[in-house]
Amino acid sequence: MVHYTRAAHELGLWTSERQLIERFFPDQGAPLLEAGCGAGRVTLGLWSLGYRHLTAFDFARELVDQARSLAIERAAETIAFLHADATDLSGCQLIVDNRFSGALFMFNGLMQIPGRKKRRAALRNLHRVCSPQAPLLFTTHDRDRSPAERALWRLEALRWERGAQDPRLVEFGDRYFEDEAGRTFMHLPDRAEILADLAATGWAHTFDALRSALASESRAVRNFSDECRFWVARRL
Repeated sequence: MVHYTRAAHELGLWTSERQLIERFFPDQGAPLLEAGCGAGRVTLGLWSLGYRHLTAFDFARELVDQARSLAIERAAETIAFLHADATDLSGCQLIVDNRFSGALFMFNGLMQIPGRKKRRAALRNLHRVCSPQAPLLFTTHDRDRSPAERALWRLEALRWERGAQDPRLVEFGDRYFEDEAGRTFMHLPDRAEILADLAATGWAHTFDALRSALASESRAVRNFSDECRFWVARRL
C-alpha cells in the first residue's frame, strides 16, 4: 500500500494516461467513475486536469481513507471516495443509483481480481452503471508483448500441462509478484482473452496499445510500473 500512497503524492498521471484521458474523455463536466482508485493518484490527476464530477472507489478501506485525506490537502473535497467491491456493487447505492458518462480502472486494477468469472463480473457492473456509448479505460499486462515474454509463458504452459505450476495459482496467466512491499496477485492476459471478456460483458473494443507506443514516460513512471497495455471500450 505504501507503493500506491507514494505514487498518489509524488507521481501523478503518466503522460500516456493523460493523453488517453484527454482523447476519450473530452467533456470535463461529465460524471466519471474510477474503479480501484487506490490512494487517489489518477482521481486527483483527473481533478488537476479540470474534471469536477468524480466518483471513485476501492476495495481497500485504508487506501480510500488515504485518498480522502489527499483530496482535502488539494482542496478537492467534492470528489466522492467510496469503499466498494467492483465484483459486487449492490451495497453501494451512491454508485448504483447513478449513470456515469465514463469509467476508468487504471494501473492493472482489474487484473488484480482473482478469477476470470469475477473479473467479468466487475466489467458487467461497470457496464450497468454507465450510460450507452460511455468509454471505459483500463490497463493490463500482456503475455504477448515481447519474444522474451512469449518464451516465458510457453515454459509456464508446459508446467501447467504437467501439473507442476505454483499451487497458489488458479488460472493460467496468474502470477504473484513479490518485493519489499509484499506479495501482489496479478493476472496477465493475452489480447484474445481481453477481447473475449469485453464482448461477453457488453463492451465494444475501441482501442488498445502498449504504453511504450503511446509515450516516452519518465524514469519515475518506468520504475513505478512495468510495460502495460491500455484498453478503451464503449458501452453497448
